[in-house]
Amino acid sequence: MANLSLSSVRKSFGQQEILHGIDLDVQDGEFVVFVGPSGCGKSTLLRLIAGLDEVTAGDIVLDGKTVTRVAAAERGLSMVFQNYALYPHMTVYQNLAFGLENTPMKRSDIDQRVHKAADLLQLSQLLGRKPRQLSGGQRQRVAIGRSITRQPKIFLFDEPLSNLDAELRVQMRLELSKLHKDLRATMIYVTHDQVEAMTMADKIVVLRDGQVEQVGRPLDLYNNPANRFVAGFIGSPRMNFLGATVTHSPDGPPRISAEGLALSAAHLPLGQLQAQTPVTIGIRPEHLALGTAQDWPLEVSVVEQLGNTSYVHGTLPSAAALTIALNDQTAIRVGSTIFIKPIAGKVHVFLRAGTEVAMKPNP
Repeated sequence: MANLSLSSVRKSFGQQEILHGIDLDVQDGEFVVFVGPSGCGKSTLLRLIAGLDEVTAGDIVLDGKTVTRVAAAERGLSMVFQNYALYPHMTVYQNLAFGLENTPMKRSDIDQRVHKAADLLQLSQLLGRKPRQLSGGQRQRVAIGRSITRQPKIFLFDEPLSNLDAELRVQMRLELSKLHKDLRATMIYVTHDQVEAMTMADKIVVLRDGQVEQVGRPLDLYNNPANRFVAGFIGSPRMNFLGATVTHSPDGPPRISAEGLALSAAHLPLGQLQAQTPVTIGIRPEHLALGTAQDWPLEVSVVEQLGNTSYVHGTLPSAAALTIALNDQTAIRVGSTIFIKPIAGKVHVFLRAGTEVAMKPNP
């Protein structure tokens, strides 16, 4: 397997710069996920790593060797695409073996690799079928198997599950995670789905507008987002945001005033901020709780009952929208007013520029 290092990587198409100096290290055996909204540059970055597009500036180093100008076929990487890219006239066996046919490898060795990959991906009973005879999930496994037979230094995945239905996506996420564990392989995976990123990655790279916003383990990003964008992108349902003001008291800790409610901020480093500094607070839906008449009144507009969890959506008197997550089922009805409050120690505070003031809310 391999280590990968990107240094000041830039990519432009004509006068438009898509990637603005990406620095990143991928360690041997890591499952790294590039995540971000559509158009953020994550697929472009993957194609640069693969050698399918040419870097405008910067360096790509693979196992200590600069491969920035090395052709894709000579990098020893393998790419799995969104559309599977199988040969429709070939059987599953032939698709799995195709990448090895023009190598000096013996036929017996090719056959061994194909059957090993087929066994790993539960394709052994399908080797004689053609792609049109397979389900979407089976076709995706064939595409992954074709990469496995090549024994690449790094597996590259470009939104491979986006064409599958919801149930099959969950199944394939589990299979890919198991495959990573079994192969102990270095994998880089591109998705716009933050649920895929949270459940599969050892390390997440959050991209926006061609720049890296934050890199870290899934729960590190969830618990300690570097800025408001990461906080809002990681987590489902997304974090609630409210305008607030820092207040100071001569005989007490700094506090935050939001929507008429004074929140204790003893655990937050707000002392360096002047009184009346405008900030934004972020509260995840599961970090809001039912309160009393002294807390925020929420007029309920939608209730989503998921069986083990309920999401209650509503608006405050200021018209600010909030979502609260409740364990189990609920009797709350649309049109009613409930009172809610933040759980102590779970409030994130952001400067209006978007950076976070409190990097470590209480766990």
